[in-house]
Amino acid sequence: MTLWQRPLKRFQAMSHDKLLAYGNAKGERIYAEQRTRFRLNSLKSFVSLFVVGAVLSVALAACGENASNSTTEAPAASPVAANKQNVELTLVSFAVTKAAHEAIIPKFVEQWKKEHNQTVSFRQSYGGSGSQTRAVIDGLEADIVHLALAGDTQKIEKAGLIQPGWEKEVPNNGIVSKSVAALITRPGNPKGIKTWEDLVKGDVKLITADPKTSGIARWNFLALWNSVIKTGGDEAKATEYVTKVYNNVPILTKDAREATDTFAKQGQGDVLINYENEVLLAQQKGEKVDYVVPEVNISIDNPIAVVDTNVDKHGNREVAEGFVKFLYTPEAQQEFVKLGFRPANEEIAQTKAATDKFPKVKTLGTVQDFGGWEAIDQKFFVDGGMFDKIQAQRKR
Repeated sequence: MTLWQRPLKRFQAMSHDKLLAYGNAKGERIYAEQRTRFRLNSLKSFVSLFVVGAVLSVALAACGENASNSTTEAPAASPVAANKQNVELTLVSFAVTKAAHEAIIPKFVEQWKKEHNQTVSFRQSYGGSGSQTRAVIDGLEADIVHLALAGDTQKIEKAGLIQPGWEKEVPNNGIVSKSVAALITRPGNPKGIKTWEDLVKGDVKLITADPKTSGIARWNFLALWNSVIKTGGDEAKATEYVTKVYNNVPILTKDAREATDTFAKQGQGDVLINYENEVLLAQQKGEKVDYVVPEVNISIDNPIAVVDTNVDKHGNREVAEGFVKFLYTPEAQQEFVKLGFRPANEEIAQTKAATDKFPKVKTLGTVQDFGGWEAIDQKFFVDGGMFDKIQAQRKR
């Protein structure tokens, strides 16, 4: 079942008779009470019942007409939004996608206006992926979530806001943007940072975000762990190595944007782990950034999903699904590439623009190597998990 068919299937599961009964339960109770109260041996009772019956007939007919309209007027779309001249979407995303969405959204708005004669406006919220996830679960009425990791989207699913199977109804298991981890150094790389192993040097101070609040920080943790496992180390060696790395972290920021500001604007640390796309975006803005993309790396995959409960409430499912679909088009994917994201679209990934822009990674780990996000969270990031144990061993 595709993303566009789900509302139709859900609607068809309810029979016409059930809709009528649901819509007129109160009327039927009134009718039953009137029927008990009056007797047919009285002309007055007969007239009263006739009047009540007529009223109910009109109500049932009106409900039947409305139910019929609901099934014939774009059932796979949003009948509410279809009748609006202006439609608003709320996009909730992780911090580093802001520039990409600000470039893509005007293109979608223009296309939608041309094809549907509707003006779409966006409310946008950006922050740490973990924090954004909790905000949506706690009541931030996002229509679309673009988060740093599928595990965060799954948390919203478990909260009952996104229907199961969301990742199977769009391309690439819902992954719409990609990146890898990069090590950003001070100009000239005075500490000689070239590989992951260099991060455990005693005189190296590393800046990274907190995995408890930031999606990128979880990717950073996995990249560190993966660098040991993919080069032949076991879990004991990985634990030892990652513990040493975090001993060199003077401050854990709440999200990737704050980590970048701490490193670049406040001048703290010798090296910053961040998304490769953040580095490339900074270079496009004219900043001189020295960085290394390690040959052993992790595929940082960012999913997109429609928040079913909210789009149905807001009546804008058709537009929300249209935006998600648009993000996979070559036009949108090229914007992701321009702003430093590795494309999810394979055709775009093979273009000269993409191959020239992104260094080739020799050994690339994936979430699947770790058993998926549920297994990752249980092992590393739940309260009392591996990250908390490592934190407890940090030198104070």
